Order: sequence, then C-alpha cells, then structure tokens
Amino acid sequence: MTEITMVRHGQAQTGAKDEASYDKLSELGHQQAAWLGEYWADFGGFDRVLSGTMRRQIETGRSLGLDGVVYEQDDRLNEMDYFGLARFLKENSNLAVPTSQEEFQTHVRDVLGAWSRAEVGNDLESYADFRGRILDSVRQVAASSDRTVIVSSTGVIATLMAVALDLDMARKTDVFLKIAHTSVHRFEIVGDDVRLIQFCATPHLDVPERLELRTHI
Repeated sequence: MTEITMVRHGQAQTGAKDEASYDKLSELGHQQAAWLGEYWADFGGFDRVLSGTMRRQIETGRSLGLDGVVYEQDDRLNEMDYFGLARFLKENSNLAVPTSQEEFQTHVRDVLGAWSRAEVGNDLESYADFRGRILDSVRQVAASSDRTVIVSSTGVIATLMAVALDLDMARKTDVFLKIAHTSVHRFEIVGDDVRLIQFCATPHLDVPERLELRTHI
C-alpha cells in the first residue's frame, strides 16, 4: 500500500482563450503555492516534487519552496488538451465558446462528454489514452520509495477520483468543476486499485483573511 499526495497547480491566467496564454501562474497562483509550501514546511515529509511539464505545473512546484527536495517532471501528468477539444467541437459540432462562468460549467460537461464518447478527431489524445498515462505515472510513483508530492491539473485529479470512486462522466465533471487551485488530494495505491483518502483540502487557505483567495477557474 502506497499513499500518493497530489496538488492542483495555482491559479493560472483566467479568461485566456488558448493554451499558450493560459499556461502560466497569476500572481495569486504563485502566492497560493507559496502558502501551501509554508504550511508543509512545518511538517516536512517529502523527498521529491514531481510535476507535469506544463509551465503552470512547474511554476507551482517551484513556488512551493520546499528546501532540500528534488524537483522532477513527467509529461504523463500533463493536463488534457481542453482548448484543442473545445476548438474541434466548435468547428465540427457548433459548440459555442463560453462567455461566462455559468456557460463554462455547461461547456465542460459538453466537452468531457463528447471526449469520453470518442466524438472528437483522431489527432487529439483519446480519453482512454489520457486515463492510461495518468495511471501509469501514478503507479510508477507508488512503486518508488520516495515520498513524492505530485503537482498536476484538475483533469488529472478528477480522473483519478473517477477511477477510485467508479464515477461516470457526469459525476466526474461535478468533481472537475470543484477542484480548487493548490488543493491537496491523497490516494492509496493498493495493487491495481486506486482508493481516495482526501479530497480538495486547502489548509493553507482556510483562515479568515484568505477565504476569498480560494479559486477554481
């Protein structure tokens, strides 16, 4: 049995229209990660930070500021190509680009649903391949003796939640939309099983002066 700790990246560039524009932390995103690192500094316990290769994931890992901890990257922990999926569905299914938070929530449901049903182009990563690479990476981490914190993204974390709790895509989407920036999640890997221990903890933000600085989008 191995416990895996996962963190969503800090707030990125809200309102961006493409991956390149979105993929860097906001000033608040750096601060969220720094606060989490300060919280963890009082407890210690990690040998390694492992992130995907996306800029927002790497910046979050660095902004944790954990002294004496090795930093490594694994592109299997990268987020889905949400902008690519949305672009395909706009061009081929007339799925409109959202202009409000309410529209975005509906858009996420439509995009993830179409993706899970393999209704997107073959040049885009399939949902099955996305799920498979995440599980491959996490199981490799579980086989290591290092105490590792993984920095990734909401789609990756929601997928592990779906595996652990046997969620259908509709329920997975509910989870996807509730994962806060720099929230902490813990899973147990027991053989081939993934089991949920903790979901969306934000102890570094759960103080009165920071409550309004908890973000999701």
